[in-house]
Order: sequence, then structure tokens, then C-alpha cells
Amino acid sequence: MAFPEPKPRPPELPQKRLKTLDCGQGAVRAVRFNVDGNYCLTCGSDKTLKLWNPLRGTLLRTYSGHGYEVLDAAGSFDNSSLCSGGGDKAVVLWDVASGQVVRKFRGHAGKVNTVQFNEEATVILSGSIDSSIRCWDCRSRRPEPVQTLDEARDGVSSVKVSDHEVLAGSVDGRVRRYDLRMGQLFSDYVGSPITCTCFSRDGQCTLVSSLDSTLRLLDKDTGELLGEYKGHKNQEYKLDCCLSERDTHVVSCSEDGKVFFWDLVEGVLALALPVGSGVVQSLAYHPTEPCLLTAMGGSVQCWREEAYEAEDGAG
Repeated sequence: MAFPEPKPRPPELPQKRLKTLDCGQGAVRAVRFNVDGNYCLTCGSDKTLKLWNPLRGTLLRTYSGHGYEVLDAAGSFDNSSLCSGGGDKAVVLWDVASGQVVRKFRGHAGKVNTVQFNEEATVILSGSIDSSIRCWDCRSRRPEPVQTLDEARDGVSSVKVSDHEVLAGSVDGRVRRYDLRMGQLFSDYVGSPITCTCFSRDGQCTLVSSLDSTLRLLDKDTGELLGEYKGHKNQEYKLDCCLSERDTHVVSCSEDGKVFFWDLVEGVLALALPVGSGVVQSLAYHPTEPCLLTAMGGSVQCWREEAYEAEDGAG
């Protein structure tokens, strides 16, 4: 007789505040996990980028080299490099260990809202208020981008990369997906200016947030609307959204000081997590665990599930 499979654990939501990092870099414009979730990056309005161990609350390194506030950053797959973009219109490639600027790419005509590495960390993709996405070769000495994607009719707010796709959200109200294998562009019209877009972890869906205080889940291949999520407030700021580590919940920042979690399938609000009295400017979800980072004002909050017990030295 075969024993029944054990039921998978129900998903746990991160709602216990473990740590608050006072980042000391002005307003924190973005917070991002590295590839394995052990470290995080914070982007400051004081022109610095900082690397932390968020569970311990320790600052590991400060990266200085931008001429204006840093708006986004990302880590490479092997943790050896960082990229960042900001209000100085520059895209910067950093060496993690030394803290030095490896390359500074210039070419955007306006502030850089979003940066991503490709999977091999050989190319940086940057999206700008100048309506373009530029692709920079990390290994070449050439100063110009190897490719420019300029289909957007207004600023590019969000860029995400899979192994063969680029997903871009624009203030023009369109989500564009570039299939690099097929050489095709797919476009879905949402109508409201888009603030953030991302792939589901299984790669089947895209999540889109926009300034009508609505998140939409779209079938990646057909563009079919699979779900709508409302209740949060997003009418004026570029706020992050994402899916939880097992694709069970849709997660969004809000301008009313909370982070909202909806059940992905049911569409119902599962949790409105109070963070503070300001705008929750940015969030990052751990790649494999129920761990959330939020940014408000000059600090970052680290959240875990209720049952989580900090290991010795990590609390």
C-alpha cells in the first residue's frame, strides 16, 4: 500500500519584523536581494549603494561613484559584480569585493529607473525615463550600447530579464516582452502608467502594477487577464510588486504605509502588513524563503514568518 504524499506546508507570510536597518544614506529608493537571498543592496538618495547582511543587520560595504541618487541595483549570478543606475543618467558596473567602479556607461538622456543583468552577467540592461532600454556589454571597452530598444512611447519604469526574454513596463501603459530567441516583440495594453512588472517564478505569467492602484496577472504567452488585485494605494509613485517565493501570493508596496498580500488564485486580500506611516517605497522577496524586505524613508525592515526563530548570532 502506498502511503499518501505528505501535504505541502501551507504558505507562510512574512509578518514578524526581525530587524530594522537604519541605512544612513538618505531616502532608500530601492532594496534588492542578491541571487541567493543572503545579502541585500540598498540604493540611497545620497548617491551611495550599500551591501548588507539583512538578517544580522550588518553593513558589509558602501559603493560610491554615482553623481546623483541611486534608483536601482542588481547583483550578478555569481555575486562578483553589481550594477546600478540613477539620477545621473549613468549605469555603473561594480566589483563587489573591492568596491571599485569597473565601468561607467553613459548614453541615456534621462535618469535610469531600472537595471538588470542578463543570466550570464555579460550584459546590463537599463531602462530610463528617456523611453529607451539600452544593453551594455560588460566585457567590451566600447562606450556605446550594443543594442537599444526604443519601442516605448514614454519612460521605461521596469525591466526584468529571463534566459531569453526581456519584460519591460512603461509609463505609456504598455507591457512589452521581447522574445530574443524568436526575435519577436509582444505588447499588452494596460492603459494606466506601469510602475513595475515581473515574471512569476514558474515563468508562465507576468505581474503588472500601475497607477490606477491595480495589479494585473497576465498569461505571458496570450496576454489573457488571469487576475486583478486591489485594495492598496498606488497613484503617484513608482512602487514595487512581486510574487512570493512559491508563487502563492501577489505582493505590493502601497502609498498608505502597508504591504499588501493577495492570494494569487482566489484574488482575495490575505494580509495588509503595516510597515509605518510613510510610503512603502520598495520591497524585495527572498528567492526561496518567506522573507521580505521593505524600504520606508531612510530605513529597511526585514520580515519573516511568525514561526521563524533567528539562529544564534543572526537575531
